[in-house]
Amino acid sequence: MMTWRDGSERPSVLAVIPARGGSKGIPGKNMKRLGGLTLVGRATQLAVSLDWIDQVIVSTDDPGIAAEVVRQGGEAPFLRPDHLASDAASSDDMWRHAWRAAEDHYGHQFDVSLLLEPTSPLRQAADLTAAMEALFTGTHSAAVTVSPTPAHYAPHKTLTVGSDGRVGFLVEDGARFARRQEVPALYHRNGLCYALRRDPFLEGAPILNEDCAAVVVTRPVVNIDDPFELELAEWLLIRQAQDRPQVALADTA
Repeated sequence: MMTWRDGSERPSVLAVIPARGGSKGIPGKNMKRLGGLTLVGRATQLAVSLDWIDQVIVSTDDPGIAAEVVRQGGEAPFLRPDHLASDAASSDDMWRHAWRAAEDHYGHQFDVSLLLEPTSPLRQAADLTAAMEALFTGTHSAAVTVSPTPAHYAPHKTLTVGSDGRVGFLVEDGARFARRQEVPALYHRNGLCYALRRDPFLEGAPILNEDCAAVVVTRPVVNIDDPFELELAEWLLIRQAQDRPQVALADTA
């Protein structure tokens, strides 16, 4: 049995890649290519490269996506039910289904699961390791990677436009936050990694619960929802590869 960094027994880890076939912003989004790899293939390759992850599976309703994950070294032991593949389906329900279905398939429990969204393709192995370390610092039940929110996107700087066309402030005293330096530090989810302990989540706790540790990622990343963000991710990948060649994964398809 391998051990974790602090010498304790290594937990059994399941990586889940959520990748349904439908997408309104970019049709076939999860199969779009970035740096020679599909988005879902990129997430799979990184996960299978880490020896402390026991199983890498995809939760998808699309046989083509399932086949791509298998090509890249992951597994597709089931297809996601239709009621969990709609726009109205929650990430919590999808993940719980995948976790339980994986345990049924492999015949044992997983202590921890990671959720790796293909649409956040600039993740690095260090992000996943940092999430696991945050999860096991103290008794956290969850950990999530976050990025600092630029001050000009903070609620304190956000404007509203009334029915009469007049500008107002979203935050009641927003006018006093004229200087960027006065806006408090805020963060947003970047989709690189979510990490959860088994029992609290499968018993009904939400992904972002009151005992969720933050893993702050300060380098530029992107969450792809439209064609421009796919182009931006390509540019960032090239720039990062120039500084750190190992960021660009090889295409083994």
